[in-house]
Amino acid sequence: MTKFQGTGIAIITPFNDDLSVDYSALTHLVNYNIENGTDYIVISGTTGESVTITKDEKKEITATIIKANNGRVPLVLGIGGNNTAEVINEINSTDLSEIDAILSVSPYYSKPTQEGIYQHFKVISQACPVDIIMYNVPGRTSSNMSPETTLRLASDFNNIIAVKEAGNNVHQYLKLLRDKPDNFLIISGDDDLVLGVVLAGGAGVISVIGQALPKQFSKMIRLGLEGQAKEAYAIHFKLMEITSLIFSENNPAGIKAVLDVLDLAKPNVRLPLVQATETLKKAIKKELQGLN
Repeated sequence: MTKFQGTGIAIITPFNDDLSVDYSALTHLVNYNIENGTDYIVISGTTGESVTITKDEKKEITATIIKANNGRVPLVLGIGGNNTAEVINEINSTDLSEIDAILSVSPYYSKPTQEGIYQHFKVISQACPVDIIMYNVPGRTSSNMSPETTLRLASDFNNIIAVKEAGNNVHQYLKLLRDKPDNFLIISGDDDLVLGVVLAGGAGVISVIGQALPKQFSKMIRLGLEGQAKEAYAIHFKLMEITSLIFSENNPAGIKAVLDVLDLAKPNVRLPLVQATETLKKAIKKELQGLN
């Protein structure tokens, strides 16, 4: 499981001005992250605007990242949804030979019971040929996967190896960390809380801001994993404001504004998302100048 300890990034999908996928920028962003300390890459998650890319684009995005990565770090592919049968169909029809795990979001919109969530992931576990990282993000799904359900799944299925927990709920993190099986990973999906989670026993993060500042962010996570709290918090405090800014309007418009300032990708997003406001862009630019 050590391949998913440390800093993973939820990589964006860069778009050209005509909103076609910018594969050149995507390749550059992969190399930039690997060369600066990112431990693994998550493809086609929320930050990758997965709901507005086509099936063909998803295949090409995945192929581009696999090629750019060239086996250097583990890769995780987002395959999830609220139609269990369709999730299984995508798993069965996707070439996962170069993928180390899938990231599968807890069902959204339908608001299933905890038993429904359990049965959803049970079926996915039985169908999936690679490891599974569950993704709990109640702010987007309108349904919280309780610690009891997460831990029940962790205990019952060997290929369910981790949860990306993004409920922004410290008490829920601590319950998971206290009660989890030894070989099950608690991965933070909250950039603002991750250091505390890591110091309490978490495995690391699947980060948004980390892809823009991989050297600083991954160093912070490594220090946290080593128990060097004072040194890790020194970095955390420096990154607090930029981390807050990127989520102040919507994700991934905020991180794309950061990447635009860093000349790593254009700020374009697809509707119904819109670019960060000029006010936010100015604040982001000012904060980044202060970090240099």
